[in-house]
Formats: sequence, structure tokens, C-alpha cells
Amino acid sequence: MTMGPAPAQIMSQGRSLVFIGLGANLGDLTQTLSQALARLAALPETRLQAVSGIYRSAPVEADGPDYLNAVACLETALAPLDLLDHLQSLELAHGRARPFFNAPRTLDLDLLLYGEQQLQTERLTVPHPRLQQRAFVLLPLLELAPDLAVPGLGSLQRFLPAVADQAIARLDAALSTA
Repeated sequence: MTMGPAPAQIMSQGRSLVFIGLGANLGDLTQTLSQALARLAALPETRLQAVSGIYRSAPVEADGPDYLNAVACLETALAPLDLLDHLQSLELAHGRARPFFNAPRTLDLDLLLYGEQQLQTERLTVPHPRLQQRAFVLLPLLELAPDLAVPGLGSLQRFLPAVADQAIARLDAALSTA
């Protein structure tokens, strides 16, 4: 994975740079995302490197209220499935229910990228299988790493024209971990 100018800190041995998609469309969206970001920053063996701005987007292939979305970049020593377990635990702590496919969400945390790894298990596929098809993932991800190249996909910049018709707007607000 090729990184752009941010985040630019050197990682410690045995740690990977990961990108997590954050989203919510039920409840107090900004508060939920800020709380989730704080909990991500507090994960064991993990350090928050950067977070994108907040984006408002219409649901894709679903009904319901608009989402607020962001992407966080973390440095972690957690293994991919251990990180996934933490993400799903955070979702549950925020009342995430899965009554049907693409149901509205109090909190959605997606492991988008885990270093250079390509994984496909019953529980986890990395890179996230639809990250290049979603403006609410591409725009905040490229905000953090404009020159990002993804294993198996190459440069993400080339996918921007394909998502140009998706309803999305960057907000002036920012997430806080306080």
C-alpha cells in the first residue's frame, strides 16, 4: 500500500497501518462516531494516526436516513481477526442490530485495509470488497492518503469517476476523541 503525505509517522516493528470506515445513520450521529473514534484510539496495542473529515451520504442500496461517515487510520499490532472482534464489540456496545441486509445502523465499523495484506476468510475480506464502489469510503480514505494504492486494485484515484454520481458532502465539523 503506497501512502500519501499523511499519516507520515514511522511505524514500530510488528505493527500495521490499518484504515477503518466509520458510519452511522441512527441516533446522535456525531456523538456516536466521536465515541467510537475514542474507543478505537484506546484499543490495546493500537495508536490513532489520523482521521478524515465527516461526510454526509445517502444510503447505498438501502433506505433510511442519511449517514455520517469518516475514515480513521490506526497503527496496530492486533491481528486482523482480533481487530475485527474489537470492531464488532464496539458496534454491539452502541446498539448495532443486523435485522436485515443493509439495515440502518447506530454504528458501522468496517476494516477497509490492513497494511499490505489480502485476506479472505469466512468472517473477513481485506481489502474491503466494495471500498472502491463507495464514495463514502473513497473520499475520506483519499483525504487521508491521496496516493493510496491498494493490493489487487492499484490506485484508488482511478475509481473516483465511477462514484461521482453518489450523493455525498463533506461537512465542516470534525470528530473528537475527547
